[in-house]
Amino acid sequence: MLDVIIIGAGVVGCAIARELSRYQLKILVLDKESDVCEGTSKANSAIVHAGYDAKAGSLKAKLNVEGNKLMEDLSHELDFAFRRNGSLVLCFQKEEREQLEKLLDNGLKNGVTGLKILEKEEIIKMEPNITDEVCAALYAPTGGIVCPFNLTIALAENAFVNGVEFKLNTEVMDIKKIKGTTYDNCYKVKTKQGEFDTKIIINAAGVYADKFHNMVSEDKMLITARKGEYCLLDKTVGNFVNKTVFQLPNKYGKGVLVTPTIHGNLLIGPTALDIQDKELINTTADALNEVIKKAEKSVNKLPANKIITSFAGLRAHTEQEDFIIEEVKDAPGFIDVAGIESPGLSSAPAIGRFVEKIVLQILPSEKKVNFISHRKGVMNPLALTYEEREEFIKKYPAYANVICRCETVTEGEIMDAINRPLGADTLDGIKRRTRAGSGRCQAGFCLPKTMSILARELHVDRKDITKCGGKSNILLKPDMD
Repeated sequence: MLDVIIIGAGVVGCAIARELSRYQLKILVLDKESDVCEGTSKANSAIVHAGYDAKAGSLKAKLNVEGNKLMEDLSHELDFAFRRNGSLVLCFQKEEREQLEKLLDNGLKNGVTGLKILEKEEIIKMEPNITDEVCAALYAPTGGIVCPFNLTIALAENAFVNGVEFKLNTEVMDIKKIKGTTYDNCYKVKTKQGEFDTKIIINAAGVYADKFHNMVSEDKMLITARKGEYCLLDKTVGNFVNKTVFQLPNKYGKGVLVTPTIHGNLLIGPTALDIQDKELINTTADALNEVIKKAEKSVNKLPANKIITSFAGLRAHTEQEDFIIEEVKDAPGFIDVAGIESPGLSSAPAIGRFVEKIVLQILPSEKKVNFISHRKGVMNPLALTYEEREEFIKKYPAYANVICRCETVTEGEIMDAINRPLGADTLDGIKRRTRAGSGRCQAGFCLPKTMSILARELHVDRKDITKCGGKSNILLKPDMD
């Protein structure tokens, strides 16, 4: 009998797993994908929002501001990239200034610090590429940017080394209440890989959270997949803006943004379209053209000719317009963590702590005396001084063999990504942990070499290497050499 099963290995599920790994609990994380961070967590704006726009008094507002405050210390503990670059919300007409004032007032009620309204001259001095049409902007210095992949992976790895078990490629098919056991409320979780009994279920399944909620509760939930499409631009224009630039939010969210990324690219997007298919993450010419057109409203001479790739992600939207984080009334021991759309990434560390308290009320547990609070990410030789790098390469020569030229990723880094806790076994897993394949050529050069390293380290044939698990094989026939 397990103590806790967490359904979903995205940033929220992994944040919860990490917090609960502090306690003497038997915890299992289940996910249908081949790796952690395969859902909403892999395709978003990578923004740590300041917290001025969520409705005052809402759970979103509370957890956004708390998560923002936690992020910097967490980045040091778990060794992932994070930077407070600040954000601007632009208005283009004098009539819109009232909306900006309301955002300011709401942000102050939420406890966001440093907020102020800037005039046109101040804005353009701060960001020379902002459009001349700007009238005023709300400036939030506590806004930030983060690597969503490495945040999620760091949380998962730290939970894993502290005893949490992960079963990937394991889709939950059914959940039933168990009666007549030692415990008042228990559940049987059925998967194609077997059945698991547990005292508590935490439903952090993103756009599928309604599916699992509805298996155990008569009070039905509906989650709508809200699709957002993005364009990623080359590093040569990564400093086109330094702040994250928003337009005034609308009923579908925060609108199209223009932002630097933590890795030095420029990102624009997203669109917002409610769809029925929760697996539909294709991009479309119309949506990407919409992204470019709307981004051009915020900045002068957007370098759209520097786009190197595009992608789409799905957000879990509910009509409640707030996070749903609670024990289900007619299913004791079943905890929903649902409707975690923006600012879910920003809120994840605080959501982990919030759910920790709910679990301990249901199942009081003692803390571990040997909890490991810190984690080191994949070694990046470029972070060392020249002298340090020379000495390091003498000991570990694989770090001198550059595999991905665009991102200067070495064989040693790829080997580390494969062989570390919860290591990568797909090309996308390598990409998220090291950025091999993320550059201008989009893996055109490094793909065969990365496949060979994966095959060698995993002791499999190259035809068995996949892009993202399942049937996403690159080679359809065995190697001929």
